[in-house]
Amino acid sequence: MKRTLRTTVLTVGALIAAFGLPAGAAHADDTPRIDLRVLLVSDGGPSTDAIAAELTDTGTPFTEIDLAQSGRQVIDADFLADSVDGRARAKFQAVVLPDDNPFAAGSSEMAALTAYEQTYSIPQVDAYTYARPQAGLQVPTDGGYSGSIDGIQADVTDAGKAGPFGYLSGTVPFEDNDPSVNESYAYLSQPVTGADFTPYVEATIPGTSTKGSLVGEYRHDGRRELVVTFVYNQYQEQFRLLARGIVEWMTGGVHLGASRNYFSVHVDDVFAADDRWNSELNCTPGDVDCTDSDATADPIRMTPDDVDYAASWEQSKGFTFDLAFNGVGSVDQRDDDNGVDLLSDKLVADKNDFRWINHTYTHAFLGCVQNTTVVPWVCETNADGSTQWVSQDTISDEIATNRAWAETNGLPLESDELITGEHSGLRVLPQQPDDNPNLAPALAANGIGWLGSDNSRESAQRQVGAAETVPRYPMNVFYNVAKAAEEVDEYNWLYTSRAQGGSGLCEDNPATTTCLSAPLDTGTGYAGYIVPLETRIALGHVLSDDPRPHYIHQSNLTEDRIAYPVLNGVLDGYRTLFADNTPVVNLRMKDIGTELKRQADWQTALQAGQVTAYRIGDAVTVQAPAGLEVTATLPTGTTLAGSAFGSAYAGAVSGWTPSTGDPLSLTLPATTATTAVTTAGSTAPATDPAPHTRVPAGVAEPATATN
Repeated sequence: MKRTLRTTVLTVGALIAAFGLPAGAAHADDTPRIDLRVLLVSDGGPSTDAIAAELTDTGTPFTEIDLAQSGRQVIDADFLADSVDGRARAKFQAVVLPDDNPFAAGSSEMAALTAYEQTYSIPQVDAYTYARPQAGLQVPTDGGYSGSIDGIQADVTDAGKAGPFGYLSGTVPFEDNDPSVNESYAYLSQPVTGADFTPYVEATIPGTSTKGSLVGEYRHDGRRELVVTFVYNQYQEQFRLLARGIVEWMTGGVHLGASRNYFSVHVDDVFAADDRWNSELNCTPGDVDCTDSDATADPIRMTPDDVDYAASWEQSKGFTFDLAFNGVGSVDQRDDDNGVDLLSDKLVADKNDFRWINHTYTHAFLGCVQNTTVVPWVCETNADGSTQWVSQDTISDEIATNRAWAETNGLPLESDELITGEHSGLRVLPQQPDDNPNLAPALAANGIGWLGSDNSRESAQRQVGAAETVPRYPMNVFYNVAKAAEEVDEYNWLYTSRAQGGSGLCEDNPATTTCLSAPLDTGTGYAGYIVPLETRIALGHVLSDDPRPHYIHQSNLTEDRIAYPVLNGVLDGYRTLFADNTPVVNLRMKDIGTELKRQADWQTALQAGQVTAYRIGDAVTVQAPAGLEVTATLPTGTTLAGSAFGSAYAGAVSGWTPSTGDPLSLTLPATTATTAVTTAGSTAPATDPAPHTRVPAGVAEPATATN
């Protein structure tokens, strides 16, 4: 396949003539300024929405134009480019369109975009387009394919690995979560003969041994297009895998914002015991909501062998657990067994194999004073009707006593991290709509800067006094089970209808997404249904630039050790998908909190228009408010004030650097510091070269992707 690009260098004078810039705009240096911002033209479909979500998640600035919005901005030469201080300026470093040309035939807007892309070498992403010659591909009816590609495995080509998708190991599986739903529709075809088209991701055309392109680069008329011929939404794994490469391609690897794949697992209630689910009573004896007179608690507690297994598993995966501990569990065990606690002895001896988090001494509920004589429990009230709160002294004692116990036993503890029992003290609906007012002063008195919270209740990080919350994802591997059959039994109770013997939760709450149409088999349901589902959910978080940790309980690491199949699914699955240069980032809690805070502050500054950045040749300049930490992704070898910028990840360097309020000046490596503006030598066509037809007559196309 031909793979050449014919280029000529344009002087600033040529730029002025070609793009209609003011005659006085010439600058002594003929290198134009390219602003680090993406223009995203949306049709309201899932594919442009997905790219918008990726740019938002990574913190890459973009301007969105909704084609369906009345009175929208018209795309013309003045909107796309101008001059600053006598230098020609391109206002956008890349253009994203819904397809290769979403405008009507003869559109002046498409003509303006075409001229802009040619003049400034601006790449264009066709978010989801029909395979046709205008996009460099044969129509699917010429030996190609149109239809569902659910469950197929696509491959990254050698060019893709050497280019924008070099962070992938080579395969891109397409989801097939529901056989009754078409989740991915695609056009598979080969490049038009003679076209300068390079496939980056391709799949076998059904019924043949021939590969068809799903993602490829088409060079023509002095322009570069990334042609995507399958529909997707922001949640689907195939998009999550390819999203980084799409952004890197469109920005040439030079952009504000950054993305990493995070995964951390907190194990709660270590040293303590968790009460076991009772499949006959359909509740957990020992829990405040299990008041059956026949209820007898049946505690679950790890053993020394489980500690050995955990440490060995960590070593095999290159991963570290964060153990959230309650010291009283060891004290009580020694009181009950003549001073013997083999589990604590083992954990303390192997303390450096794990990270440790204060989970309070007794795991007491630290919110309102609970009235547990009713189900569900309610807050006790004072005579005047006000809420009775657990005192500041009680909260402080829980924090300080557990810290002292850890210090006595030599645990390597970060003293400013805390997870309260059941995330108590923080608001919990419906019983306690407000935080315990005694919580914030107790945190401050004990130097707590990072407080674990439940992401299913509050997904946003927030301040509690001087502390910041760290929202944690609860995994649907229940705290009160240690055997697979117990997990399935409780899962069936929660997520089936009353007629099927379940709790009716789903009938009462139709928005619940884990509902079952029929009970799972207790012998096979865990491995066959729950593990794949929980793996997919957790892996989806990992692939979404989301550092929030997941949490399980010590009960899940003993007996059947039911947490490991899910964790193996996430980590082993991840390693089959990604190259060695893109490892899972396994942060401890305070570092996660710091990352979340940085991301939130960055998003706030972007939305307020407080950050600007541009590139002139090999120089990148960023202007941001003093105190804001700036993030960017740049080629390996980039320097900031003469020192290496960022850290290596996914074939690039990225990181955070504080702004003093003065411009930050970065220098790109010589190998990527191309200063020429290129064109194929031909002038931009006045109109679209051919009337646009997204889908020919007789070819069905779904309107949206589903997940």
